[in-house]
Amino acid sequence: MSEQEIPTQDNPVFAIEKLYIKDLSVEVPNAPQIFLEREAPKVSIQLQTNAQGIGEGVFEVTLTTTVTSKIEEKTVFLVEVGQAGIFRIQNVPSENMEPLLSIACPNILFPYAREVVSDAVIRAGFPPVLLQPVNFEALYMSRLQEAAKDASGAATIQ
Repeated sequence: MSEQEIPTQDNPVFAIEKLYIKDLSVEVPNAPQIFLEREAPKVSIQLQTNAQGIGEGVFEVTLTTTVTSKIEEKTVFLVEVGQAGIFRIQNVPSENMEPLLSIACPNILFPYAREVVSDAVIRAGFPPVLLQPVNFEALYMSRLQEAAKDASGAATIQ
């Protein structure tokens, strides 16, 4: 075995420990009358990520997906899914932690959240909502640009 092949304690580690549904809520506040509506509802989707350390090199990341369907001002259904995962991340440079937690982890969680949303909407009695793929890297970069713009705006105001 050559020296390069010997595993060391300092190798970066990125591992999925557990994937689970942390929160699931389905509301159909205007049932049963809403099922008689013939107008096509408008669907809005919101995504939010949250990461927190829960141990030495262990992080919980939650991707919260909220899908709201409305006909005018009347809510047809509201589905909120908190798809979470526990990730072991060790020996990774600190400048790479935020991108891992904000891009890589949500990319892993999204397909599971997508499936739960679709299943919940079907079980509520409606046609499935299929969430389109999300570019979490673009969202992360956009958030960084907004923060930089806000910081430079705050610096010029002072």
